[in-house]
Amino acid sequence: MWYKCQGYFHVPHEGVTLMDHEEFRYFRQKLQKSQREMAQLLGTSRKAIESYEQGWRNIPAHAERQVLFFLVLKMETDVHSAPCWEIRFCSPEMQKACPAWEFKSGQLCWFINGTICQGKPQTSWRQKMTLCRKCKVFTSFMNHLKLPAGRRKIVVRKAE
Repeated sequence: MWYKCQGYFHVPHEGVTLMDHEEFRYFRQKLQKSQREMAQLLGTSRKAIESYEQGWRNIPAHAERQVLFFLVLKMETDVHSAPCWEIRFCSPEMQKACPAWEFKSGQLCWFINGTICQGKPQTSWRQKMTLCRKCKVFTSFMNHLKLPAGRRKIVVRKAE
């Protein structure tokens, strides 16, 4: 079922990268965790964390979700003044069909699968994050972390 929303755009399924290795390392450092501590939080090995940060392995969707969620929990202030359904001007019909409305989580809509974004439920994390990285709700979260939400380049300076 399609719902009325603020326009539609194509969601690419192939070749879309999620969190990259530089972003993963930056977020781990922002959380003030060692590789060992991050491995414990994500339920994986230190070698896996090292591989993610070196770019040898792709960061799995479940790890990306957890990292973003930990960042939200660690933030000192609420970065959103309004829930997503107000920011995106969702119709009452769309609100009632959306899990973000059901669970009163308008500031975390990007974290919840099945939200009604761009008129239909998003069925995968990859598809969802492709939309979220262009959405005002997610971009305000990323801006709070001092990162743009779209494709970005994090400059990692080596200690001299």
